[in-house]
Amino acid sequence: MAIDIEKANATVVERFMEARPVATTMAKAIEVVPGFHENMLLHAGPPVTWERMSGPMKGAMVGALIFEGKAKSAEEAEKMLSGGKIEFSPNHEHMCTGPMAGVISPSMLVYEIENKTHGIKCFSNLNEGRGKVLRMGAYSQDVLDKLRWMENTLGPTVKTALEAMGGIDIRAILSKALHMGDDGHNRLDAASVLWTTQLSPWIAKTAKNTDTAFEVIKFLGENALSILNPVMAGCKTMTAAGHNVEGSTIVTIMARNGTDWGIKVSGLGDRWFTAQSPIVKSLYFPGFTEADACRDIGDSVITETAGIGGFAMANSPALVTFIGGVPKDAINTTLDMYEITYAEHKQFTVPLLDFRGTPTGVDIRKVVEKQITPRVNTGVAHKDPGVGQVGAGVASAPMSLFEDALVAFAEKYNI
Repeated sequence: MAIDIEKANATVVERFMEARPVATTMAKAIEVVPGFHENMLLHAGPPVTWERMSGPMKGAMVGALIFEGKAKSAEEAEKMLSGGKIEFSPNHEHMCTGPMAGVISPSMLVYEIENKTHGIKCFSNLNEGRGKVLRMGAYSQDVLDKLRWMENTLGPTVKTALEAMGGIDIRAILSKALHMGDDGHNRLDAASVLWTTQLSPWIAKTAKNTDTAFEVIKFLGENALSILNPVMAGCKTMTAAGHNVEGSTIVTIMARNGTDWGIKVSGLGDRWFTAQSPIVKSLYFPGFTEADACRDIGDSVITETAGIGGFAMANSPALVTFIGGVPKDAINTTLDMYEITYAEHKQFTVPLLDFRGTPTGVDIRKVVEKQITPRVNTGVAHKDPGVGQVGAGVASAPMSLFEDALVAFAEKYNI
């Protein structure tokens, strides 16, 4: 098959960069997510069975069934989950993303993010903040109470505000926040402030009363990850625009489920390439060690796939205090990622590197040639269900993913 790899890759990264994701509204997942049904739970990463699921993902699944009212206890939930009564499916197969365990259940509210350039819609759930939360595998009563407040108060209030204001441009916020100390993944302090600042007047105007407005604005303002989920869905709309381009060696999905790390490549369609997910090189909260850690988990690496996150780490020297290291490490991470990417982003730039565009478009050929894999910064969940977050750090994708994908590419295109 005659192909022009360079032309195909240029097309893919151009679509990444031209995409303009806008947060427009919120809705129940069951009402808007493609292919979803009542006896399904979505999860982060590539496909995985109950038997192979990581602890935090199992914990989040248990919590989701209790939240849905389908189980009254963890024991009842586990029986349903292990007995084949619930179907498991990756978020990415349904145009969704979710941080860490990434579990989305039918009645959960999801953000609807529309790529206005290409007409692509993607979805993500609400962010609970850091610590003991469902996405980290915790499902105690206080975790469930917070989820119900989010579904009954936070979500509907934000939905009304988003609709009243005509949506929020995610790309514009990211472009600005990258110049304010954010990387777009693990550090979103500035972006979350910008998000809250835009929402707040409309929340004040449309909330059912002042107490609700106060609660919601306070929660958003105090959560430095408020915008993470809309950002992830926004990045998904960017990379989805570049998927299924014949002859392209650009990665359009990277995701982890706590057991496996998986990727998809634009020119290789919907085939997953998987390998064991690594242990994160981490700083741990007091009382925890590497022995407590789950393997790398979450869909949030879609940010790196789109050209931000760890790839823009040079913009966030403050991150190294959270994940270990010195400011020079942040710059070196970004410089390394230029070695394995196809382009420099037109919208996202790095002031410390003379406003170079961020490294964009992971090219499987360059990864294998340079023997450098994508590097991400991320949270760390406890390996057991029900505990929550225990640290944060840096992880690198397994090299075998890219080697296997390159072999498959050569076989498909007879090169």
